[in-house]
Amino acid sequence: MSVLERARELQPDLVRLRRSLHREPELGLRLPRTQEKVLAALDGLPLDITLGRELSSVTAVLRGGRPGGAVLLRGDMDALPVDELTGVEYASEVPGRMHGCGHDLHTAGLVGAATLLADRRESLQGDVVFMFQPGEEGHNGAGAMIDEGVLDAAGKPLDAAFALHVSANRLPGGWVASRPGTVMTASDVLRVTVRGEGGHGSAPHHAKDPVPAVCEMVTALQNWVTRTFDIFDPVVVTVGRLHAGTQQNVIPDTAEFQATVRSYSEASHERLAQGLPRLVRGIAAAHGLEAEVEYEMLYPVTVNEPVATEFALETARELFGAGEVWHAPQPASGSEDFSLVLNKVPGAMLMVGAAPEGVDVEKAPQNHSPRAVFDDWVLHRQSALLAELAERRLAAGTCA
Repeated sequence: MSVLERARELQPDLVRLRRSLHREPELGLRLPRTQEKVLAALDGLPLDITLGRELSSVTAVLRGGRPGGAVLLRGDMDALPVDELTGVEYASEVPGRMHGCGHDLHTAGLVGAATLLADRRESLQGDVVFMFQPGEEGHNGAGAMIDEGVLDAAGKPLDAAFALHVSANRLPGGWVASRPGTVMTASDVLRVTVRGEGGHGSAPHHAKDPVPAVCEMVTALQNWVTRTFDIFDPVVVTVGRLHAGTQQNVIPDTAEFQATVRSYSEASHERLAQGLPRLVRGIAAAHGLEAEVEYEMLYPVTVNEPVATEFALETARELFGAGEVWHAPQPASGSEDFSLVLNKVPGAMLMVGAAPEGVDVEKAPQNHSPRAVFDDWVLHRQSALLAELAERRLAAGTCA
């Protein structure tokens, strides 16, 4: 029986697990119910399991029946602080929480991969580490798991690491896409509070108004980016939060904003961390004000190792057919903490289309939308691809 045929047999169980996770989403680094469900799904498999100390992670190691190296497979488990509006019958039962990025599929797909590889354990030429990770959505879960030793769980160096990420739009259901080199952006946060002196709105000359300074900063960010960075190495700065004051005729003491900052190279990543704080402090000083600036570098650029990427795409072609595998021409604009793993281990992240059948993928709600729908038909394909990547990479040995 081929790995894809066996994966199809697992599909009903994977759907039940995925929908159970979807109904009861959890946020951040503490996912006790999710961890409990993962452990129940793995019960009975020949795995060495370690639980996280500071987060609800699960690290499971499958020891192959033959000597060899080690490969890591990652699946993230956390949800988003979003009220679900999909209307599906298995929708979130927890107000203000939703699996709007498909991590429930990642978790169930990784359980399926563990099951498939356990079936083949005696012929497996090495070990597989299954990384069930909380806190991908801005909580540095991968970094926390690395600190707790996930990359050393096999007791030997890792030869490769792979992860899949589903997409609710753009890719047809079941299609696989990736590219060598930069595949996703770095992600940072710029937080600025401008301090002035409040007063009456009718007499701004007797106050130090922080609002015009903040407005100038927001527009200056865009001008600075376009005049500082090469258009072929793009940077995106989006102000998503802006707040000042309590009433129209009151000049506030403070005004503040927060921006997400995305970049496609480490050179730009470092330059932004230096330049943006300097820019906003200079504008504040020009207005006779002070600015408190916090620049947090969240996740680095996600960089796929070229050989590992071509190996992964070729594996997908052989499993699903060349017509369903796409060599992406450009990186995605989202960010991933799997980048922290790929900074230490050669490997690749691949996207898998999970748009429901019949949906126009160009118009479908995207990941993080409260209306994003992911078709759990792709679960068996995720599991088969992850399992095949691990088995083939181990069989290739250290020279691949």
